[in-house]
Amino acid sequence: MFDIQEELKKMPDNPGVYQMKNEFGEIIYVGKAKNLKKRVKQYFQSKNHIPKIQAMIKNIAEFEYIITDNEVEALILEANFIKKYRPKYNTILRDDKQYPYIKISVQEKYPRIYKVREVKKDGAKYFGPYPSAYAVNEFIDIIGNLYKLRKCSLKLDGTKKNQRPCLNYHINRCTAPCMGNIDYKAYREEVNKAISFLSGGEEELIKTLTEKMKLASEKLDFEEAAKYRDQISSLKIISEKQKIVSANTAIDQDVIGSAIGIEEACIQIFFIRNGKIIGNEHYLLTNIENETREEIISSFLSQFYTGTVYVPKEIYIETDIEDRELFEKLLSEKRGNKVSVKVPAKGDKSMLIKMIKKNALEILEKGSQRIKRNLDESLEAVNELKDLLNLDEAPMRIEAYDISNIQGVESVGSMVVFERGVPSKSNYRRFRIKTVNGPNDYKSMEEVLERRINRGLDQGDLKGFNKMPDLILIDGGKGQTNIAEEVIYNFGLNIPICGMIKDDKHTTRGLIYQNKEIEFKKTDKVYRLIYRIQEEAHRFAIEYHRNLRDKTLFKSELDNIENIGEKRKINLLKKFGSVENIKNKSVEELADIDGMNIKAAESVYNYFRNKTVNK
Repeated sequence: MFDIQEELKKMPDNPGVYQMKNEFGEIIYVGKAKNLKKRVKQYFQSKNHIPKIQAMIKNIAEFEYIITDNEVEALILEANFIKKYRPKYNTILRDDKQYPYIKISVQEKYPRIYKVREVKKDGAKYFGPYPSAYAVNEFIDIIGNLYKLRKCSLKLDGTKKNQRPCLNYHINRCTAPCMGNIDYKAYREEVNKAISFLSGGEEELIKTLTEKMKLASEKLDFEEAAKYRDQISSLKIISEKQKIVSANTAIDQDVIGSAIGIEEACIQIFFIRNGKIIGNEHYLLTNIENETREEIISSFLSQFYTGTVYVPKEIYIETDIEDRELFEKLLSEKRGNKVSVKVPAKGDKSMLIKMIKKNALEILEKGSQRIKRNLDESLEAVNELKDLLNLDEAPMRIEAYDISNIQGVESVGSMVVFERGVPSKSNYRRFRIKTVNGPNDYKSMEEVLERRINRGLDQGDLKGFNKMPDLILIDGGKGQTNIAEEVIYNFGLNIPICGMIKDDKHTTRGLIYQNKEIEFKKTDKVYRLIYRIQEEAHRFAIEYHRNLRDKTLFKSELDNIENIGEKRKINLLKKFGSVENIKNKSVEELADIDGMNIKAAESVYNYFRNKTVNK
C-alpha cells in the first residue's frame, strides 16, 4: 500500500509539478510548487482548506511528482497536464489563452522579428512559448536592435519601397531594407545570428552586454550602463524559457533520459506530440551489472520500440550509441518513413534531457520500491482475474475496446493495452470507423476488431499488432460481447472475451463472461484493475473526439450550404448517415428533419442539383 506519510518524507525540496491520485489511479488534481515537499505536506498538515480541497484530500490515495529546473517550467507543465487530464478538482481554464512566442519570418526575403500567440505551419521560425509577454517585448527589442532586424510589416522584395526610412533607421535600430540600403546576404547573416542566439545562445549575449555595461560604467556613462543592466535583467527572465513545448509543432518526438544505480537503472520518456508534452512514462531495468550507459540505453531502445505501436519522427537520447544507424534503419522501416535518433548538444532538447535525468534519478533513489510495489499489486490483480475467469494462464496482455461517436455521427474506436496489469500507452491505437453509417455500436465494434485481428495476422505487419492479446475486454454488455466473440471465432482464434458493465451511475460494476455476470467488491484489487482499464479506454476515445474537433476534421460539404448551421448539419447526418444519402433526398424529406424548414431544405436540395448540372 502507498504510505502517504512515508512518501512525504522522501519528497525533494525542488520546484516541480505534483499529481494527486484516487484509489483507482485516476489523476484528480494537478498542482505546481516552488518547493514540492513543503507544498504537498500542506495538504495533509493544515486543516484550513476550502471545502473543495478538503473533499479532494479525502480522495487522495497516492501522489506522484516531476521535478523541474524552475517555477516557469512547472507552470507550463502544470497547464499542459490540466488540459490533458482535466482533473476533477482543478479549475479548468476555458478560453485556453496562449503563451507568447517569438517569430522570425524566414520565409520572407527580408525577415522580421515580432511577438505572436499562435504557431502556424507557414515556414517561419518560432521560439517559445515564454512566461512573460513584457519580457518577450523587451527580448525582441534587444535582439532586433543588436542584429538590426526590422519590425515593420511591409512586404519587401529588395527594391525601394519607401520615400524615406522610419525612425528606427535614424536611431540605428534598423538597416532600412525598405530603402534598399542593405545587401540581401548581409541582412540574412544577421538573421542567422539572431536564430542561433534564440536556439540556445543567450549566455553569450548576456556576457557581451555585461562587458558593455562595465565599460560604460568605467566611462562614468551611468545612463548607458543602466540601459544594459535592464537589458541583462530582461534576458535573464527570458532565459528561463521553459522546455515543455517544442518550437517545431509539425514533428512528434520522444525525449529519453536515464539514471543508473548499482543493481538497476531507470529510463524516463517524455512524449512530445504537436509541440506539447502529453505524458511521460518510466521503466526500471534490472540485471545491469557491468553494463555501460550506452549499452543500457541501447537495450532499452531495442526492447521498447520493437514492441510499441507508434514510432515518432525524432527520438532524442543523452549519449550516442554504437548501433544508432541500425536503430534508425529499423525504426524507419517500422514507421514507413525516416526516423532520426539524435543526441542534442545544446538547446531546448539538451535542457529537457537534463530535467528528465534529474527525475529519473529521483525515481531511482526514492521511488523504485513504490514502483515495484505497484507492479506487484497489478500482477496480483491479473492473477486474481485469471482465477476468477478460470483461465489456463494469467492474461499478461489485455486489450480493451470502446466505441464512441460525436453527437451520433463520426464514430471512433479506441484500443488500450495493459501489460502485466499496467498501461502500455505506446501500444494504444485509435480507429476511425470507415464502413458504418450512423451510431451503430455493434457494427462499429465488429469493424474495429476485424481490422485489428487482420493486422495482427498479417505476417508483414510491422506496427506492433502481431502480438495477440491474452484477454479482450469490451466496453458494453452482452450484445457487444457476443459481436466480439463472433469476430474472434470467425478468425479461428481462441481468445477469451469479457464485457465491462456499469451501474446506473456509469461506474464499473463487473464483467460479463460466457453470458454470465460477475460482480466485484470495490475493495478487490481486480475491481480496481477493471475500473482503470474501462476508464482508460473511454478517456482515450473521448480524447480522440477532442482531437477531431481541434483539427476541424469533422467537416463536410454541408458546411458550404447557406442556411445550414452546425445543429442542422448534425441532425441531417444523424438521420441519413452520410452526405451521399442526403444528396438523393427530396425537399419534403429534408424539411422533415428536426430543426429544418422549407427554406433550409431547398438550400440543400438546390446546392446538390446545381453542383450536378455544373459538372
